[in-house]
Amino acid sequence: MEVPKGIPNPSNKVCKLRKSLYGLKQANRQWFSKLSQTLISLGYQQSKYDYSLFINKSSTDITLVAVYVDNIMITGSNTSEISHLKQHLDTLFGIKDLGQLHHFLGLEIIHTAKGIILSQKKFTNELLRDFGSLPSAAVSTPLPLNYKLNPDDGDLLPDPFMYRTLVGKLSFLTHTRPDLSYIAQTLS
Repeated sequence: MEVPKGIPNPSNKVCKLRKSLYGLKQANRQWFSKLSQTLISLGYQQSKYDYSLFINKSSTDITLVAVYVDNIMITGSNTSEISHLKQHLDTLFGIKDLGQLHHFLGLEIIHTAKGIILSQKKFTNELLRDFGSLPSAAVSTPLPLNYKLNPDDGDLLPDPFMYRTLVGKLSFLTHTRPDLSYIAQTLS
């Protein structure tokens, strides 16, 4: 790290960081590396399919830890294992426990007596509002059956970034709306 401007530094020294600082380019990578090492040392295995998912299985229980930047979701069948993990992570990282999960990465989690409902209603309404489609009528299929997109048809969009943003948001929406997978893939 360079010495801040205005501080005399005649020998052109640099500062050595003993702890990564929030906001630095490498801070997230360093934090995730330390978190990964901690979880692995506690017996968790990093998923080969999603590196941000850590799994701890025994013959009777399972504990899952999902990590996204600086958000962690912990769930499982053994509440004492979850409590132990939270205490350990709090000791090392000073985490904040937000209690039972209600929101995570745009997903709304609704707990009922029969189970859990995942929704992206707020995300969907924001998506429709942002792209000027809020008062849309329901359709049975988001793309007409057997519709073929041709790259030579129609006018070029003035802002391709907006198109990519919309397709990205549609892809994210497929977490709770798998029926949109085909249209999101076709458009991408």
